[in-house]
Amino acid sequence: MHSVCLIYTCWPDTGSAEAAAARLLDENLCACVNILPGMVSLYRWQGKVERAGECVALFKTTTEAAPKLTQRLADLHPYDEPAILCLPVDGELSASGFVDWIATQAGSA
Repeated sequence: MHSVCLIYTCWPDTGSAEAAAARLLDENLCACVNILPGMVSLYRWQGKVERAGECVALFKTTTEAAPKLTQRLADLHPYDEPAILCLPVDGELSASGFVDWIATQAGSA
């Protein structure tokens, strides 16, 4: 069984999320990206509570490719402090064929 993870990120708009996703797919650092527009974020930043419209992008990758993917996300991201969270996936409770597909796509270059 391969070890995979989800990288959770927030973006200011779908255009910037799609541009990063296309680039990282081309670099074979992830197998798939789901972009979910229309999110509202409330957060504390520099001592104030802020509100922003954002979108979520979930990058599906292997744990082996995750360090390089998270670094590339930070490089490509427009925010000073982007939300980039690596979430482990329970491979035994996940669809084995899908997990195998992620493993063949991410890092296959």
